[in-house]
This record gives sequence, C-alpha cells and structure tokens, in this order.
Amino acid sequence: MNGIEYLLSNINNIIGIGDKTANLLKKKSINTIFDLLWNLPRDFIDRSNAFKINELEVGKTQTINVIVKKYNFPRIRNLPNKVICEDQTGKIECVFFNSYEGYIRKILPINQKVTINGKINFFNKKYQIVNPTHISSDEKSIKKIYSKYSLTEGINEKKYQKIINEVLKNLPDLDEWLSYDIAKKFNNISWKNSIIQLHDPKNLNKKGNFLYRLIFDEILSNFLISSNIRKKIKKIKKVKKVFNDESIKSVIKRINFKLTEDQLKSIGEINKDLKSDRKMFRLIQGDVGSGKTIVSLIACLNVIQSKFQVAFMAPTEILSIQHYNLAQKIFNNDIKIRLLTSKTDRKERKTILDDLSQGKIDLIIGTHSLFQEKIKYKNLGLIIIDEQHKFGVKQRKKLSDKAGKNCDVLVMSATPIPRTMIMTMYGDMDTSIIKSKPKNRKEIKTYSKNEKNINEILSFVKKQIFNGNQIFWVCPLIEESKKVDHQSSIKRYDFLKKIFKNRVGILHGELGSFKKDKILSDFLNKKIDIIVSTTVIEVGIDFPNANVIIIENANKFGLSQLHQLRGRVGRGSKESFCILMFKTNLSKNAKKRINILKSSNDGFKISEEDMKLRGYGDLLGFKQSGIKNFRLADPIQNEDLFFLAENEVKKIEALNENLNKYLPLLKLYDRADILNDIV
Repeated sequence: MNGIEYLLSNINNIIGIGDKTANLLKKKSINTIFDLLWNLPRDFIDRSNAFKINELEVGKTQTINVIVKKYNFPRIRNLPNKVICEDQTGKIECVFFNSYEGYIRKILPINQKVTINGKINFFNKKYQIVNPTHISSDEKSIKKIYSKYSLTEGINEKKYQKIINEVLKNLPDLDEWLSYDIAKKFNNISWKNSIIQLHDPKNLNKKGNFLYRLIFDEILSNFLISSNIRKKIKKIKKVKKVFNDESIKSVIKRINFKLTEDQLKSIGEINKDLKSDRKMFRLIQGDVGSGKTIVSLIACLNVIQSKFQVAFMAPTEILSIQHYNLAQKIFNNDIKIRLLTSKTDRKERKTILDDLSQGKIDLIIGTHSLFQEKIKYKNLGLIIIDEQHKFGVKQRKKLSDKAGKNCDVLVMSATPIPRTMIMTMYGDMDTSIIKSKPKNRKEIKTYSKNEKNINEILSFVKKQIFNGNQIFWVCPLIEESKKVDHQSSIKRYDFLKKIFKNRVGILHGELGSFKKDKILSDFLNKKIDIIVSTTVIEVGIDFPNANVIIIENANKFGLSQLHQLRGRVGRGSKESFCILMFKTNLSKNAKKRINILKSSNDGFKISEEDMKLRGYGDLLGFKQSGIKNFRLADPIQNEDLFFLAENEVKKIEALNENLNKYLPLLKLYDRADILNDIV
C-alpha cells in the first residue's frame, strides 16, 4: 500500500481500532485515515508540571510523582479498590471502580515511584484521584503537553490520543507536488511535517509556514480541478455559430433603454465564444437589476440565427413565465418560443416535445424539466441556466457533457461575490461581470426604523398604495415562535389584513406551488397591494410596480441576503424604498450591517463586507453551491494565497503540465469524485 492509499484507507487499518471504535468515529464523518487528520485540536492539556500533594487544587486535572504505599482491596463486591500513595508533603488515595486487583498491583507496584495524572477530589479530609487517566513508572511519558480533540461519546481522551499518535507516527513521506518557487515561499516544509505541526499542541492558534502550506494545497487542488475541466471543455471542437448584428440592433430598440458598457462588453465576450470553434462555458455575474436577462436573450437570438435551438432554464415556474413574456415582447413573432412547465397540459406538452425534436421550436423556456431524459432536441446550440439551480462543478460538467459538443453553456448569477469566491465557485468557467445598472433604474433609498414606529411605516404604506404602488413585507418566520422573538409572517398578515382588508396576500415556503403562483400572479396583476412573505421572494421575479420593501427584524439577516431582498423592488422607473425594521438593543455587528446597506447599493461591495463580518461559509448561496467548504482556507483571510494559487495554475496551464504530478494532491483533498472525468 503506497502513501496515498494508506491515507485514503479505512480507519479500521489503524492499529488498535476495531469495528466498535470505527463506527463511533464514523459518526463524526471520520471514515478514512485522512479524515482523522482533519479532526483538529481544539485545546491542549498541560501535564508537563508535577505538583506536590500539598499544592493540589480540587477540581483540576493535575500530575503528581508519588510512592505507592498501601493497597485497600475490600472483600465486599461493588466497593471501590483504593491505593494509598504519598510524597514528602502528604498522602493521596487513588480510587478505582471496576478495576481488578491484579491489574492495579501491576500498574501501581508497592514501594515504587510512579507518575499519576487525574482530576483532584477531596473526600473525608483526604485528597483523592478517582479512576486516574494516566499512570506510568516512566515520568517522561506523562509529563507532556497533549492536544485536546473534539470526541464522540464512547471514545475517551486516552484512547483517542493513542489513535492519533499512531497515525502521526506512520504518516508517509509523499513526493513533493509544489514547484520549487512555491515550496520555497513556505520554507520548503513538507506536507507530512506540516500535518505533524498542525497537531502539535504548542502550535494551537498559531500561524506559520506549516499552516499556510496546507491552506495553499487546499486552494491549489480546487483551482487545478476547475482549470482542467475548463481546459477539457475548451478542447471540444464545435460548429461555429454564424450571425450578424442587425437583428440585435432591432432588439435594443424594443427595450427602450440604452445598454450599459458592462452589458455591451458581456455581449461581446459571449459573441466571441459563440463564433469560435471551441465550446463556450461562461458565467454572467451581475448585481440585482443589472440587466443580465437582456444580455442572455440577445445571445439566444444570435444562436437561433445560426440555425440552432436554445433552452432557457429558470428556477421557478413564475420566473420562467416572466422570461417567456419578456422574450415574446422583445422578439415579437420573429422566432418560435414555447413555455414548458408542470402546468402545461398533457396534450400541449406532447405537441411541444414533438416540435422540439423536429426543430420547430427555436427557444424553449421552462424549469429543470427541460433536461429530462425523454426530452429530445433536434439541434440544441445553447443552454442558459439561472443561478438559483446553484449547480456545483460536477453538475455543470455533467450538464455540459449531456448537452452535446455543439451546445454552448451560459450560467447567470445574481449573487455578487468577491473575486476569490468567483475563483472558487466558478473557476471552471469563463466569467463576464455586469456591475453597472441601466440608467433608467433609480437607486433604492434605504431607511432603518425601530419597530415602535410602525404607525409611521403604515402611513407611508397607505400613501404609496394611494399612488398606485405595491409593497413587499418580509418577515423571518412563518409562525409565531416562543423561543425566538422575530415577527412571524402569519401574525403580520393577520395584522395588515385588518387594515387593508382583502388587498393583502401571504407567501411562504410551506405553500404549494399552485397557491404561490396564484398569489404572485394576483400581485403582478394588481389584484392585491401587499405581499407578506418570508425570504422566498429572493428569487429574481420582476414586479415593476412594487417599489417598497419592508424587512422586519432586519438585524437577523446577513448583508447579502438583505441586498438580494432589496433588489425585489426598483425594477421599474419609479422611486423605490427599502425600510429595515429592527428592535432596540442592536448588537454592534447588526448596527454595522444596517449602516453598510443604507450607504451602498453596490452588491459586490456589500458581499465583501458581508464575508468580513460573517465568514465565507455563511455567504448567501455558498452553502447550497455544491462545493464543499474548505477545511482551512478562507477567501477573505487568505486572499493572498488565493491569488498566489491562481498565478501558479496559470503557469501550469501555460506550460501545459501533465496532471500526474498533482494526482496525490487532488486525490487527498476530496476531489477524487471528478478526477476520472478530467484526467
């Protein structure tokens, strides 16, 4: 068994681990020896100092050097065995429950000097140690500083120390995968020595080359996988799309506003990909309301001009209907567009599927059902995926493969994230970024209000409704909770209904899709003026008439989530408002979040501030992205290492290096599930 095989082997291969212990460790997701290495020390136990008996402190775990003087083995069963020990300052009892006489005589021989460690008690005017944790005649074996680990019930500290020490003792020497220049930056410390230092209790909460080396390895493995997926996709030869810009000009005339520089740049990048003989695999990332949909629809037209079909996949039925209506408005009757959702009746569905397979449909818009096995396309040339599917690297790769070699892929994301996160989440794709918003979009004015001032807010809402505007009212919970004092959506709905009668609707995740769509449709058609909602309205539905959003308990939301919610209004040309309601006694961080949101409408800036405040793992969308969280690396704290890894991967790409050198790294860092697809 080579070094990598050993590290990735089952924990049963560790000496001293039987099936029972292995099953206990598996409860903590420790399945392999490598997994065990990432159960990191959370504290340390200092047994390096020995105390005199008269110096002992009750309740503390301490180490003593004593002479064994007397046994007390009672004849009555179930009574504990006791051993009297002493030093020059006093006496202490070692008390044993469920330990045999022979075993005790062996570990504590009469008149021998021993080192004992355990929790100090005081009973009947005597010091005691009940069931000592460590006993040895070898003082050095106990008088050490030990790492303390998070354990599962059934495995004690002593047992776990034995296991981890066995693994660290047998760590293999792996061939170096880092280049000479990179290894030098970390003082040439090896992977093995880095792991050993990571578990050294003296290094707890310390930073150094051992830590930075391991963080860099983790980032590099992630980037290498993305790089090679991108490279493999770029190798796919496809039929070039051939189109002109004349029809695009007519589309731009129909939308009644001038495209921004960022939109035009993105269209140029997409067109270059479409016209090349290499497969496009591109992400359009833009802030809420930045006009990504228009850019993607122009791409649709170009592909259709080239005699190919397009599939546009939206996350919800209501959003797919909205995209369908917008496409019809923009394209008029120039192209054949159909909508396919779960509400499409059986007969119409069969007609659509037949027309798709015969090439009679140019653009099909719908939800994920567009890629069911039974749906066949005659000549699919472009897939557009809305971000809410949050496909991970592996899923995107599979979709690209399934679509065929002539089919380009365009993914849209309305979750602005810092560049280090783009590199991590979308490193397998080329990226176009749309930061600026169309000039007809007015900035959303953001205010904060104490919930005590609700009457002021209600007066403002009444005025807005009188002027023909609509309101989103967002609450964190569905029902009232005794444990958490947040405003529930049902309670707020009942309150508003008394004031605004039947002009209020309620929307939350527990409603069926039919009821959700009915409420959203009523809101879109102005049958109701207010929607009380949980965060389900984050999805990018366009309600041009909604110009006010009220968010209760705003301090309980993250910055990125608040910004996404705020983006539900301001979709038209009207002046729009966001009101952040809060309770008294806000925390320092909550005040900071609210002030950042009030001072900026820039989603990219807000997401960076959000990551600084909350950490990357909590950033909106990241946990659902299909990408496993890093064990050590942090895109904010380790930004310099992310850029170092990016530059290193660019060098590897330029030299067209074979991946074989990096296979141990890729296998170790949990990327093995997609290795076969890329190597």
